[in-house]
Amino acid sequence: MWALLVLIGAASVSAHLEDLSFDGQKVFRVIPQNDEQVEILNFLASMMEVDFWQPDSVTLLRPKMQVDFRIEAEKSFDVEDLLKESGMEYQVLIDNLQAALDAQFDSKARTASHSYEKYNNWDTIAAWTADIAAQNPDLVSRSVIGETFEGRPMYLLKMGKSGPNKKAIFMDCGFHAREWISPAFCQWFVKEAVETYGKDTVMTTLLDELDFYVLPVVNIDGYIYTWTNNRMWRKTRSRNAHSVCIGTDPNRNFDAGWCTAGASKSPCASTYCGSAPESEKETKALADFIREHLSTIKAYLTIHSYSQLLLFPYSYTYNLPPDYKELNSIASAASKELASLYNTTYTYGPGAETIYLAAGGSDDWAYDQGIKYTFTLELRDTGSYGFLLPESLIKPTCEETLLAVKYIANYVLEHLY
Repeated sequence: MWALLVLIGAASVSAHLEDLSFDGQKVFRVIPQNDEQVEILNFLASMMEVDFWQPDSVTLLRPKMQVDFRIEAEKSFDVEDLLKESGMEYQVLIDNLQAALDAQFDSKARTASHSYEKYNNWDTIAAWTADIAAQNPDLVSRSVIGETFEGRPMYLLKMGKSGPNKKAIFMDCGFHAREWISPAFCQWFVKEAVETYGKDTVMTTLLDELDFYVLPVVNIDGYIYTWTNNRMWRKTRSRNAHSVCIGTDPNRNFDAGWCTAGASKSPCASTYCGSAPESEKETKALADFIREHLSTIKAYLTIHSYSQLLLFPYSYTYNLPPDYKELNSIASAASKELASLYNTTYTYGPGAETIYLAAGGSDDWAYDQGIKYTFTLELRDTGSYGFLLPESLIKPTCEETLLAVKYIANYVLEHLY
C-alpha cells in the first residue's frame, strides 16, 4: 500500500488544482476508523494536492470523522485503489465535478439580470445593492465600509425604519468564495425584508425596532475568482510575502485564538491564517465597522455552507462561553423553526465541540467583543452537492434559513442588553 502511495505522489508533482476544467474530478467521503487510517489520509495529502471540503484542513482529521475531499481526475482511480486496500469505508459523493458544476445552473429564472433564485455574479450583486436602496429609500441605505485587496468597494446595506437609539444586528455572507449559497441568502433576506414589511407582523416589528446591517459578500475578490477562474477557490486574493501562493482564509484571520488550532501558518494552505490578525483588508474593514458600532450591535450572524449546522462560540477553544445555556437554547429553538418548513435537520452547539477546533473566526471574535448573540449558520446540504448546491434549491434553502434568522432576531429584540 505504501508503495502505491509513493507512486501516486511521484506522479503528482506537476499537477495543480487551478485547472479550469473539473472534468473527471471526484469528491470522496471517507470515515477513517482508527489512527492508522487517519495517517493514510495525512500521507495522501502530503503526496498530492487534496482539496478538503469537510473538515477544511488535513490537520483536523480524526477517527470516526466524516471526511469529504476532492481529487484530480488522473489520481482518482489510484486513490480509490488505496482506499479499498486500506479497508477504509468510502463513497463517491460526486463522480464528475464538472457535471455537478454545470448542473448547478438549473434555475428556470435564466435572465441576464438579477434574480433571487439563481446565483448572481459580483457585478450583478453590486448593481442590485444600489437598486434595492434606491427603490426602498425609507427602509434601505447603502454605504461602503472599505475596499478589497484588489480595490473593490465593500457595500453594506443598512435596513430598518429610522428611529432614535436603535439597536442592530449584523449579518454577513460570502466569507469563503466557493460557498455561493451564502451570498444568495443575504440577498434573499433583504428581499424578504422589503417585500414583507407592513404585511408580516414579525418582520415589520423587527424593522421598526431594530436595524440590520447586511454585508452581502465579504470576500468579493475571491467570489469573482470563483466565477472567472476556479469555482473551488476559498480564500481571499491577496499576495503573500515570500510565497507564490495567493490568499488568506478570511475566517482564520480574526484576533480570536489567532493561528492556533485548525488554522495554518503556510500561505499555500486553504486555512492560512494570514501574516497577522486582520492582515486582510476585508477582515479589517468588517472588524473596524463592528468596533465602531459596538454600542448598538447586539447580534452577529455569519452565513456559510455546507453541512447544516447552527454554531455558536467557541471554535478556538473547547471552553464553553459564559452564555452557553442561553445560546444553546436559542440554537435549539431556531433549528426547530428551520426544520418546520421542509424537515431539514440542523445540528447545533458550540463550534469546537460540535465539529472541530478552528481559530481566528469572526464569530468567536465578535463574541469576545461583547456581542452576546453570535451565531454561524452552515447552510445546505450535507454533502450530496457540497459547495455546488443547484439553483433550484436556493429558494427552499433561503426560506427555511429565514425562519431561523427571524427567530433569532426576534429573541434578540425581546432580550436586549
